[in-house]
Amino acid sequence: MTKSLLLGKSAGTRLVLVGLALVWVLFQLLNPNFLSPRNLSNLLLQIAVLGTLAIGMVVVLVLGEIDLSVGAIAGVSAGLLALLISQGLPWWVAIGAALAAGGLIGFIHGSIITAFGIPSFIVTLAGLLVWQGVQLQLVGDQGQIPIRDVVIRGIASTYVPTLLGWLIALLGVAAIFAARLVRRRRRERFGLAVPALSADLLGAGLAGVAVLAVCAVLNSYFGIPWVFVLVLTLLVGCSVVMETTAFGRHIYAIGGNREAARRAGIQVRRRTITVFVVISMIAALAGIIEASRQFSASNSLGGGTLQLNAIAAAVIGGTSLFGGRGRIYQALLGALVVGSVQNGLDLLGQPAAIKNIATGVILVTAVAVDAVGRRRRLARGAAE
Repeated sequence: MTKSLLLGKSAGTRLVLVGLALVWVLFQLLNPNFLSPRNLSNLLLQIAVLGTLAIGMVVVLVLGEIDLSVGAIAGVSAGLLALLISQGLPWWVAIGAALAAGGLIGFIHGSIITAFGIPSFIVTLAGLLVWQGVQLQLVGDQGQIPIRDVVIRGIASTYVPTLLGWLIALLGVAAIFAARLVRRRRRERFGLAVPALSADLLGAGLAGVAVLAVCAVLNSYFGIPWVFVLVLTLLVGCSVVMETTAFGRHIYAIGGNREAARRAGIQVRRRTITVFVVISMIAALAGIIEASRQFSASNSLGGGTLQLNAIAAAVIGGTSLFGGRGRIYQALLGALVVGSVQNGLDLLGQPAAIKNIATGVILVTAVAVDAVGRRRRLARGAAE
């Protein structure tokens, strides 16, 4: 039983959940305010940008690629958004332009990668420098463009009314049960092994209880932040695309074995460009959220260790750096782990250096677990 829990198909997710529980218990013992409704609400607001970027990072890692420029793309998009708002354009035009700019950047990255066969690591590292320069040009000598539009400012600073929050939570619980049953029926239709029905219902029930508990805690403060609803909507949308569409299956196939996918008739170049467009648009969305949090776009937005933390969150959540393996919901789990560690160290008054060291140690541990698991799977495959 113990061996099954540690080495089974969902062992990575279980380990992340156990690690997250240990982090929460440790910081609660060190600071009684850690699990207060106010701090948990702040934690969700703090991880909104990181979680958004991590969702996109899971998609590109599953493809077997990487994007080091997402922070700079977020900064460029936020700068463009603030600039257009300051010129008197309506908020929906500014948001559309910011997302379109992100998509165009992703198209450029993907086209260069596929046309010249340059590793995505190099192209996006160069893109990081280029787009940071563009960001500086957009924001200008002032170093900051304030945003006064109430709609933009309200994205990350308003909350769902209590009754509507409960309705959203109940819809979430219903969606969890429906997803479990649909996935089970699909596997049965193709003759694949399925777990016992009681195990499926128990798992969905535990997830549903967790959703209702989170809703109760947040409603005891100001309610569910609208930006968290936005992140969950993005998460559900990407999950549906990756797990139920031909596009998603092609991404997993390319990440698992690029040459085999090409021989099977999958258009590898087109899929690669599409993935870089998607992750860049998600990075642009993260920039809009951060600009809403700060009520401005600044030279420092998207800088620092943001993109590295996004990669860390995706890997810590269970996405493989070697491609072909990872689930979208794991981005949120990883973001919760990284965000909880940083939030807890903030409450303890620890400096940024300690937060970086702690995040780095957790990342190395997660990569080591992934590498060991991959080696065991390869050995098992060879033995079979």
